[in-house]
This record gives sequence, C-alpha cells and structure tokens, in this order.
Amino acid sequence: MKKSLLFSYISIFSFLIFAHSEIFALSLTDASESLSAAFEGLVDDNEGTTSFPSLLIPNGGRAESLGGAYTGYAYDVSFMNYNPAASSLQQETQFSIFHNSWIADSKMETIAYTTRFNNLGFGTQVQCFYMPFTEYNFIGERTAGSYYSETFLNLNVSYNFLAGYDFKGIAVGGNLKTGWRGMPDYTDKNTNALIPDSGLSQSALAIMADLGVMMQFNLFKVLFRSRTPNCKVGLSIQNLGVSITGFGSGTKIDDPLPTAVCAGFSYTFFPSFTVTADFRQPINLQNITHSQKFSIAAGTAIDITKNFTLLAGFNLKGANPKISAGTEFTFQKVCFNFNYTLDLASSINPINRISLSAKINLGDRGRSQNLSKIDELYTRGLVFYYNSDWENAIATWEEILEIDSHYDPAILGIKSAKSQMELYKKVKESLFFEE
Repeated sequence: MKKSLLFSYISIFSFLIFAHSEIFALSLTDASESLSAAFEGLVDDNEGTTSFPSLLIPNGGRAESLGGAYTGYAYDVSFMNYNPAASSLQQETQFSIFHNSWIADSKMETIAYTTRFNNLGFGTQVQCFYMPFTEYNFIGERTAGSYYSETFLNLNVSYNFLAGYDFKGIAVGGNLKTGWRGMPDYTDKNTNALIPDSGLSQSALAIMADLGVMMQFNLFKVLFRSRTPNCKVGLSIQNLGVSITGFGSGTKIDDPLPTAVCAGFSYTFFPSFTVTADFRQPINLQNITHSQKFSIAAGTAIDITKNFTLLAGFNLKGANPKISAGTEFTFQKVCFNFNYTLDLASSINPINRISLSAKINLGDRGRSQNLSKIDELYTRGLVFYYNSDWENAIATWEEILEIDSHYDPAILGIKSAKSQMELYKKVKESLFFEE
C-alpha cells in the first residue's frame, strides 16, 4: 500500500514538472511578454556587479518551491541560506541533500545537517556550484577544458532566549562562512599551452558571516488549537564580509559580496494552509550608491495529507519574475521535494529549472517524549489541586519544572496552590478566638 502511494505521488508530480513541454512553453509566451512589459521599469543597472554570484542561487527544496520567501518561515534545514536564527527552532535533527539544475549546464549541489539541544541549535552545510569551462582557439579548436566552481563551508549556531509556554522566545543566530572560487588555468593565445597558475590569479577567497533574529507567536489563532505558533517573523543580514582575489600575483580586494538585509513573515491560517512573504534589499558595502534594487517573494504551502504537501511561490528580482511549483512527500523518515521553476528572464525562451532534495529526519532528541510526560504530570497535578491536595499538586508541578523551567502553566499552578494553602491557613486561624 505504501509503495502504491509513493508511486502515485511520483506520478502526480512527474506530470507537473514535465508540464513545461513545448506546448506549455508556447502557451506562456504571451503571458511572459505581458509580465516583462509590466516589470520593465524595474530593470536593475547594478545587476551582476557582485562577486560569488552563486550565493544568490537557491539550493532547491521547500525554500525554492516557496519562491525564496523563507526568512520568516525557516521550516527546515534550508534556513541556513535565509535566517541563521532558526536552528534553535527546528523540530527534528535533519540531514539533507539538494540538487539544483541551474542555467547552461551549471549545477548546485548541497549537503546540510542541523540538530538542536533544547534551546541551542547547531548546523553545518557544504555547497558547490560548478559549470563546464571550455576554451577554444581562434580557429575553433578546443585548447582547454575544466570546471569553474564556487564552494562554500557554513557553520551555524543559534539560541532561543526566554523560550516558554506562552512567550516562545527570541531566537538569535549566526553563520560563519568561507568560500573559494576556483578558476581553471587558461592557455597562452600564441602557443596554445596552459599558463601555470593562470586560473589561480583569478580565483578568490571569501570570508563572511550571516546574522539573524526570529520570533514565533500566536496571532488571531481561532481556527485551530496547537502548541505550534501560527505566526513567525524574521530578520537577517546575509553575506557580511570580504572577497580576496589575485593569489599568486598580488592579492587585492575583489568585487563586493552579495550582502543583503532580509525581512520576512509566515502565517498559518489553519494547520494545512500557510502563506509566506519576504523582502530583500541588497547592499553594496564598497559603494552604497551602487546597491542593487530590492526583491520580493511570496509563497504558499498546502498540506493535502499528513505526508503530502503542495507548494507554490513567486519571486520578483529586478524585471525578472520567477514562478515555482513543487511537492513534498514523506516516506518512512525521508522527505522528498521536487520543484519546477519557470524563469521569465526571457519572454521568447523562458528558462525552466528542476531541483530535487531528500531530507532524513533523525528524531527530536526526546523532546516529544518530554512533552508527553509534561502533559501527564500536569493532568495529575490538576487532579490533586481539584481535591485540595495542594502539597502534592505543587510537588507534581515542580517535577515539570525540572524538565522545562519555563513551562508557564506549571509555574502559575504552583503559585495558585500556594495561595490556596495560605488562604486556608488564614481561614483556619480565624476560627480560633481569644477570650
């Protein structure tokens, strides 16, 4: 039965992602021309002026399916490219693999891991963007061939301060990242011989950091009950740092990194329907007047079943709208994501991209068991309280605080039980009168 469901999910999405056939592309020509005209005034003259452009390429997965509207959502390990504060808010330990087929045979491969100890979160990620690099001489003969690549190592840590039952805390986190741009050696135009270390002189090293803040809370939560907050807001600053180039021939500061300030939010109307939105403002740290224009993104996630989710997103950067559609389904402990993106950068030839990801959920380090135990102890304490056995109620609720010191219902219950004991003592004393 499970295999049949898995096959059905794959079949459904196979139809969706391969819908960008010739017929589909032709039917979008008129629409894309209209969109291009509508956003023509947003053409950005500063586009492409930063180094390490692959930092702007999405890994894939749920984040890309939502159009990149992820700063205030950060549902899974993809948070590392959007809001580093979210590792302390993840429900489970996760290991993920992403593959994104980008433009002109270029690809992005990513491996990511995150885990959480109570309110302390950690994560690490390795990304590699690569594309073929082929050199030809003036008569069209191939003289050299290799790969241009940009590789990044990302280390993450975050902490959720003051987290409790009512107030969910303020999560603060950061990424420390290093990147290497690998340029292959090229040939001497006169001898057609490779010039040793010629690629190294154009390679670059980047050292940078991301900072993020995230809050989650309940807002107009009237359609369902759940411990999970239905509203999240996030703010992050990405790619703060410097790029150095010219190794082997005198180092120098490279073009600015794609630094940006991002703000986002997500809202769950009811458990199976969530909307997200993001605003991103690039900042040129070398010359603020050359900063690129802002971009916006929006997305929606609809849970069809517990294990099957439909996703859609829209992203507008400059005059370049992108539309994404994806699906996510869970089989055993593995969550698969298939995503299709239509990039309307060209009204004549829309660019179609497909990304795949697999996420393994490795458990929650006993947090769900602790919640079950807390529920049991709290209910037992209520029984003691109802029967005016306040001492046992207090003792029971104090056991909860040993598990979670910020569990507000237990704190309030203890305070109320102590007040009842004090009131009972005063009433009892008032029954005795001196002659």
